[in-house]
Amino acid sequence: MPTGRPNPVQWVWYAFGGGLPRSLSDWVLEDTTRRTWVWRHLARALVQMAPVVALCLLVPPLDLAVRLAAAGGGMLIGLLFSVAYMTETTEHRAVKAGWPPGTTAEVRAERAERERAERRSRYRQGGAGSFD
Repeated sequence: MPTGRPNPVQWVWYAFGGGLPRSLSDWVLEDTTRRTWVWRHLARALVQMAPVVALCLLVPPLDLAVRLAAAGGGMLIGLLFSVAYMTETTEHRAVKAGWPPGTTAEVRAERAERERAERRSRYRQGGAGSFD
């Protein structure tokens, strides 16, 4: 687990696609490969969309229902687009932090294999999920 974490301002900058100091490279790799990497990616996407959604809700002189529908539709399309490119986006973040291309996929695959091996081992030992 990385020792350093970005401060809130750095995290917002990172969420919008900015680079972090090299001292946080390990944190970036952890952020883009840990078990919750998909949820973290979606959180960054929501932060990116927040200013546009706020403008959509506050600026147009339309009924609230129309503004809510537009903001909701925009968020849905934005999240779909974000999910479609999430592996490429997280890979780009890791490369920007100094990791070689392909590192995120490799780390995720290694973690998945470790988890499969642990599940097989528990199954063989009659551990988790056993009704004994």
